[in-house]
Amino acid sequence: MLELAMGIMLGLMGLGAGCAMIAGIGPGIGEGNAVAKACEAIGRQPECKSDVTSTLIMGCAIAETTGLYGLIVAILLIFVAPGIFTNILKEAIKG
Repeated sequence: MLELAMGIMLGLMGLGAGCAMIAGIGPGIGEGNAVAKACEAIGRQPECKSDVTSTLIMGCAIAETTGLYGLIVAILLIFVAPGIFTNILKEAIKG
């Protein structure tokens, strides 16, 4: 019983980590679109290059945090959560 419950728990943690890594797709697409629009803006008005570049870097840094949060959640699900939930599961089955 305990082995089956632990196997299901670990499998679902792996599935959750994989779903959390899907969060990396959004920032990649968003940053690609932002860079494309920045290049287009600089091409139309080259004198605004410094303003567009600084705004682009700030926007990309903010957009990247979404992917980093997904990565942190995935790392926690893979390395930290199994130890915590295994102890909780063992105590629940014993008591």
